[in-house]
Amino acid sequence: MEQMSLDSLTGIVAFTRSASLGSYTAAARVLGVSPSAVSKSVQRLEQRLGLRLFTRTTRSLSLTPEGRDLHERALRLLREAEEIEQAAVAARSEPAGLLKVAAPLPIGVHLLAPALPRFQRRYPKLLVDLRLSDRMVDLIEEGIDVAIRVGNLADSRLISRQLAPHRVCAFASPAYLERRGMPKHPDDLIHHDCVNFRYQSSGQALRWPFRIGERVVEITPEPWMILDASDGVAATLAAGGGVGISPTYLAASHVERGALVPILREFAVERSVMTALWPESRRGSPNVKAFLAFLDGIFPSPAPWDTLIFG
Repeated sequence: MEQMSLDSLTGIVAFTRSASLGSYTAAARVLGVSPSAVSKSVQRLEQRLGLRLFTRTTRSLSLTPEGRDLHERALRLLREAEEIEQAAVAARSEPAGLLKVAAPLPIGVHLLAPALPRFQRRYPKLLVDLRLSDRMVDLIEEGIDVAIRVGNLADSRLISRQLAPHRVCAFASPAYLERRGMPKHPDDLIHHDCVNFRYQSSGQALRWPFRIGERVVEITPEPWMILDASDGVAATLAAGGGVGISPTYLAASHVERGALVPILREFAVERSVMTALWPESRRGSPNVKAFLAFLDGIFPSPAPWDTLIFG
C-alpha cells in the first residue's frame, strides 16, 4: 500500500481548514502561512486525488459533493490528531510550547498584553500567540486554547468561566464639562456633543444603556462622530470631543490620569460579563491550566477599574 506523503497530509490540513472557514485567506491566517501557499497545497491535493474539491468563485469557496465527503472524513482525522497532541501535552507537567489565546482587541490591549510579561517570566518555555479581533473565532476549528469573550456564550464543546462584570459608563473630559456643563440625567444628552461606537462585525451603532428607576433604557443619541474602535472613542473624549460610552476597564487609565471623568454614574449598568472559554480537549493541558490561573490575577473581584470609577 502506498504510504501517504507529507505533501498529501499538508494538503488535507489546508483543504479542511479552507472548507471549515470558507476561504483560503481565513485558513492561511489560522495556519500561519500565505493564502497562495494554502491554495497551491489544495490544488496539489486535487491533482493527486483526481477530484475537484471546491467550486471556486471570485468571492467564495463551496464544496463539491466529493469535497463534502472528504471534509467530513478529514475533520475526524484532524480531531484524532489533536487528541493525540493534547494527550501528550497533558502528560507533561510543566507548561511549554505554544499557547493560542483569542480576545477582543480592547481587552487584549488594556488587560492581557500589559500582564503577559509577568506570565512569560513565570513560564519561560511558553510561546503565547495572542490573537486580537472582534471576529467571533471558532475555537475548535482554529485550534485556539483559550478565548476571552464578552457575554455568556453557550457551546456544548466548550468549558467556560466568568471572569468579571463588563460594565459601561458615560465619560467626558474635564475641559468639555467645564465648557458645556455636567449632564444630570440621560435626557440631558440631547443638549451635548456625543461620540458613538459602531460594531465592526455588524455595522450597528451602540445603543447606550441606562438604568432609570427599575428599567434599563437604551438610547441612541445623535452623534457628531462615530468610530468602530473603542480606543478611538476614548481618545476623542479625552481630547474634549464630547460625551461617550466606554467599558470601564478601558476608560480607567484615562480617569486615573485625569483625562476623563465618569458621568451619569448612578444610571450606569452592568452590560454583560467577560468570560473565558476553552475546548473540552484542553481540560488537562498544563498550558491552559497555567493561563486560567493567571487570569484569576488579571480579573480580581472586585475589579479595580470598577472600584476606581464607581468607588
